[in-house]
Amino acid sequence: MNAISQAQRAYSTASSPIRTTRGTEYDAIARITYKLKTAAAKGPDGFAALVDAMQSNNKMWQIFAIDVADKNNSLPKELKARIFYLAEFTRQHTSKVLARREDVAPLLEINLAILRGLRTGAE
Repeated sequence: MNAISQAQRAYSTASSPIRTTRGTEYDAIARITYKLKTAAAKGPDGFAALVDAMQSNNKMWQIFAIDVADKNNSLPKELKARIFYLAEFTRQHTSKVLARREDVAPLLEINLAILRGLRTGAE
């Protein structure tokens, strides 16, 4: 390996864009939403994939709930309450979907609305 290639390698990560918290959240929600949508599109044959996707989605929303419940969270009180409500709704609706009593569509709609909000807020 010559000096030029070593220099390129050393500085290649520095040229990568710096991730913001908003960008990281957007990417996580987008990945999980895609996973949910793909699994749901498989119908009954994709139930195992749907269970996996639902667990990921539920875990993400649990993390959001814990974060907004933290006294050091600086989000406005009303926004924290809305996020906490969505986390609780997600938990309850997930149980109904897994029991095959409800459809996954409302969970997809919530995630897509959050993605739109994150995208709009970044502009």
